[in-house]
Amino acid sequence: MTTDATVNAPGESTVVDGVHYHQFDIVIVGAGGGGMRAAIEAGPNAKTAVISKLYPTRSHTGAAQGGMAAALANVEDDNWEWHTFDTVKGGDYLVDQDAAEILAKEAIDAVIDLENMGLPFNRTPEGKIDQRRFGGHTRDHGKSPVRRACYAADRTGHMILQTLYQNCVKLGINFFNEFYVLDLVMTDVDGVPQPSAVVAYDLSTGELHVFQAKAFIFATGGFGKIFKTTSNAHTLTGDGVGIIWRKGLPLEDMEFFQFHPTGLAGLGILLTEGARGEGAILRNVNGERFMERYAPTIKDLAPRDIVARCMVQEVQEGRGAGPHKDYVYLDCTHLGAEVLETKLPDITEFARTYLGVDPVTEPVPVMPTAHYAMGGIPTTNNAEVLRDNTTVVPGLYAAGECACVSVHGSNRLGTNSLLDINVFGKRAGNNAVEYVKTADFVPLPADPAAGVRGMIEGIRSSTGTERIAAIRKELQEQMDAKAQVFRTDETLAEVTQTIHRLRERYKNISVQDKGRRFNTDLLEAVELGFLLDLAEVVVFSARNRKESRGGHMRDDYPKRDDENYMKHTMAYLTGDPHSADPGDHISLDWKPVVITRYQPMERKY
Repeated sequence: MTTDATVNAPGESTVVDGVHYHQFDIVIVGAGGGGMRAAIEAGPNAKTAVISKLYPTRSHTGAAQGGMAAALANVEDDNWEWHTFDTVKGGDYLVDQDAAEILAKEAIDAVIDLENMGLPFNRTPEGKIDQRRFGGHTRDHGKSPVRRACYAADRTGHMILQTLYQNCVKLGINFFNEFYVLDLVMTDVDGVPQPSAVVAYDLSTGELHVFQAKAFIFATGGFGKIFKTTSNAHTLTGDGVGIIWRKGLPLEDMEFFQFHPTGLAGLGILLTEGARGEGAILRNVNGERFMERYAPTIKDLAPRDIVARCMVQEVQEGRGAGPHKDYVYLDCTHLGAEVLETKLPDITEFARTYLGVDPVTEPVPVMPTAHYAMGGIPTTNNAEVLRDNTTVVPGLYAAGECACVSVHGSNRLGTNSLLDINVFGKRAGNNAVEYVKTADFVPLPADPAAGVRGMIEGIRSSTGTERIAAIRKELQEQMDAKAQVFRTDETLAEVTQTIHRLRERYKNISVQDKGRRFNTDLLEAVELGFLLDLAEVVVFSARNRKESRGGHMRDDYPKRDDENYMKHTMAYLTGDPHSADPGDHISLDWKPVVITRYQPMERKY
């Protein structure tokens, strides 16, 4: 395949030695909110393909419940500067403040864009988009809570996903659904590696497809399945982040993982923060509203990292509820059936279905659940992927949870994720369009699918004795036990040894299904490889940051240390990942935090 090959019509391909070759101007990997928002900008202006291992409307954006922040001031006085401040303070001042300003300023247009696309937001009696309170969002720089979250009942992510997909269909975007991207092909151009194609595995046939393009946008979501108790779907295995990592490109701030306070106890299924926005209260076994002790100003609507730690502390100090004293309660009973059934119907049904608890009449058992990765693929404010602290990889972009702008710092405020995918997804699409106007196709190597073919066939033909599910189960349980809300050097060292041992076992895996069509056994084997890679980076970065900040809480270093750690972690893969000491193959560096107007100060709520 050469760069002067005839450009195929949408959906057409050239088959060479059983591999299908496609050419597009822009290829978007991931069909969640970030990917489809980018596609809406890219599709009308460049030949665009969206590749997704799921049907688009099954992407995890659809699981987001509570809302999307924007200082519309429809129900209370508000402005984008207050939103910027809340984002910076909520992120424990590790937020790049120029990115936060972009997020807050462009939030208003982002919501109006969705409204114009047809998204059915809840409305005020006057017909304006309604807004509710959410954790960490305040008026007048922290003086009191503010109603900033635009919402569609407790199905906001679902509505956004459906709306974006319908608009993509209207625009005639080319989708390749149930195609699993497994590699980013890099070609040396004057000694500098540049992206030339992605290689995808067609789940329905087992065939390989090479998508050559001038620009690539990664919007592949998070990797919460490194943990056992998580709100993340089974498919959130960090494939896009893992591919970037294996290419030798850096990952940023991987130690910061958010644990959402209100997951159904023992299950991790999410109950939106919107419930507390509507007035639900967290209580311990004594019925005490314990958040009054920790955050007297905004109580249950403190940022998620603070609330999660307080909940765990209540349990550790003996005030947990239930037979094993291992959870607290979310009390919605005073809200009444009408509010619960109309504004919070999904979480009401979740509690009834999965725990047999009716929130109308009884409190719901909850505990923190692994929810969101603040770290990921480092990008500029224009969604360009970085090779180091300052050097952009030409033609490579990332947006959404897989990316790290860094607009969330060490702790993301609720409702800023749906905002992030729309603001930076749009920016990724627009900037990719501008890039491809003058860019050429980067030449492909002789056999761009060779690496993926070898990996797939190696797993399929293996006669090992290890089972994927057993390795994954141990990884997730150990990450829950030793790298979750509270961490120490001792627990992180223990889970590091576990990951190395599991890597050795992973060499001896086999799959029972040797077929090619919809081989989920094979799919999970590949996903486990990414989970092991990313869990190791999370833990290694966490051991290196000897302080507590945002979603990273070290019992052995309980205070924030701005003198030594007011900077982003940058991790690079530099050696054989199978060595026992991750220090032999992971190199860590630092990247300065961008501070524009808000100097770091103590977080008080």
